[in-house]
Amino acid sequence: MTADRVWTISNILSASRILFLLPLAYFLLGDQPDRRWWIAAIIVAATTTDFLDGYLARRRHEVSEVGKVIDPLADKIAVGGAALMMTWTGDLPVWYVVVVIVRDILIVAGGLYIMRQKNIVAQSNWPGKVAVSLIALVLLLSALNIAALASVHEIVVWLSVVAMVVSLVSYLQRLFIGFSAGKKVQL
Repeated sequence: MTADRVWTISNILSASRILFLLPLAYFLLGDQPDRRWWIAAIIVAATTTDFLDGYLARRRHEVSEVGKVIDPLADKIAVGGAALMMTWTGDLPVWYVVVVIVRDILIVAGGLYIMRQKNIVAQSNWPGKVAVSLIALVLLLSALNIAALASVHEIVVWLSVVAMVVSLVSYLQRLFIGFSAGKKVQL
């Protein structure tokens, strides 16, 4: 793997999601005026990088093994970090963050298992991307904390939980079916 396959625009965008945790923490833990709007803007910016990195990787022919690791790992760190901070500030319930983090730990463990056993880098799949997008929407709605959107927020929370379960089942199914059949596994 050459350096040009590591420092691609798409990989930099993926890694930048982790850096968004710093300004997010600043506004979440501070008492700045309009802080909720700043938090929402940071969540939207981080989510935009998640859509752009994959698009640019394919469009610019920058898909790499490093990118297959950085993208989902950045998702898990950014989402988990944001969710933990928002639980600390009372914006998210603890049970929700536990579901997010347990799902991510199981997916990472499965990916590491495949990598060690088959020397294959497991790739993200669409159910996982949908789940992360819905989690980001939950974070956004939680950050805004608009009373008129409370019922929408509740619906999105439960849709994201369903999406997390579906994506976890999808990852596990592909892990066990692909691994036992000796096929290349794309998670």
